[in-house]
Amino acid sequence: MPDILIIEDKKSFGEMLKGNLEDAGLSVHVVHRGREAIKYITREQTDIVLIDLRLPDIDGVDLLKELRAINTDIAYIIMTAYGSIERAVEAMRLGAHDFITKPFDVEQLIQVIQRILHRKRCLFENILLKEETTRLHGYEIVGRSAAIKKAAELLKKAAPTDATVLLLGESGTGKELFARACHTLSTRIDYSFVPINCAAIPRELLENELFGSERGAFTGAATRKLGKFELANKGTIFLDEIGDLDLDLQAKILRVLQEKAFERLGGTVSINVDVRVIAASNKDLLDLVKQRMFREDLYYRLSVFPIRVPSLRERIDDIPLLIEHTLKRLGADNQVSDKALEKLVNYFWPGNIRELENTIERAVILADATIRPEHVLLPQHQNALFTLGSVKTLKQAAAQGKEVAEAALISRILADTNGNKSEAARRLEVSYKTLLTRITEYKKKNLL
Repeated sequence: MPDILIIEDKKSFGEMLKGNLEDAGLSVHVVHRGREAIKYITREQTDIVLIDLRLPDIDGVDLLKELRAINTDIAYIIMTAYGSIERAVEAMRLGAHDFITKPFDVEQLIQVIQRILHRKRCLFENILLKEETTRLHGYEIVGRSAAIKKAAELLKKAAPTDATVLLLGESGTGKELFARACHTLSTRIDYSFVPINCAAIPRELLENELFGSERGAFTGAATRKLGKFELANKGTIFLDEIGDLDLDLQAKILRVLQEKAFERLGGTVSINVDVRVIAASNKDLLDLVKQRMFREDLYYRLSVFPIRVPSLRERIDDIPLLIEHTLKRLGADNQVSDKALEKLVNYFWPGNIRELENTIERAVILADATIRPEHVLLPQHQNALFTLGSVKTLKQAAAQGKEVAEAALISRILADTNGNKSEAARRLEVSYKTLLTRITEYKKKNLL
């Protein structure tokens, strides 16, 4: 909801405006003195300020100068009597966005406000479009397996709330897709979804990307830069690979979560934001907490609603659907032979869905009408692995001499038994304790 500040010395007129603007869906605060407005702007996030030119403690144009010195991102509208239009024009030269003469129709004021808000929204969206290198065109979560259904159901429950969501899972499982779907299903859908990969940006640049900077904050900072948290105001920010943040930045993220406020680099004004945070990691954050590489207080702030996104090994029944979905996305009408499908289903997929999509795209380029086994190019190291279909027990998997073989079989059996470890141990022909030991061991090695 956009935030409006009205500076009007006549209390009855100010309250009348407040009521009308709130009826139009705006959040409104009224002050009656210029000095009150200065204090308010320094501590509260505001989109638009309405300034009466005639105030008892400070001239309206002088007040505009002081407010713009504090925050130039706010849009300022001057309210003036008919005889003071010259002063209003002077205010426009000093940076006011618009002026309106008293007496005025409130509907006219609402139109001016909506025009400014639309312009601000377009500006933010243009910034995001310039910076975003890839865009997803659909947020459908594909699959019918028990593992993906469980994750999707949790997502549906979390999405309409403002709870912080922590997405856990291996690289390539579709955590960003889950994050975008969560935003799409939320009440913040009309505002921005702002993703940032914490592992892809050097530490010295990441702080600037997250929080922005003032002009002159460092060498080369020729203009003010808006950070991702500011661009995501009222919307959702997705902090991917948050386990790669250093401890200093973790402390700053914690402050935003706790206080909903931060300062730009080189700035002194506290900027308040209303942002829904979704974080993701392919690392065991609790293990990082034990190693003192991740703040325990930040971990518990982030994991209000954790969702584990399953690996492709845990949802092999979804592979035919994912292949079909990928072919459709590529605009390809190829058929997949039974032998090629068998090869795809039996592969270990360490790169998960991302690797599957890349493999299918290569196959489409190589194939004519039908994708055959020779068109499915898999990494050479896969030759050292095993064919899942030929292995039934943990002892047989161990005979392959590869930990990945055991981990893959455990993943498959757990998926088949809907996570029932007792039944999984029975099928694998090992004790329940042995199974738990293997699960713990392979999770630490990111094999499960």
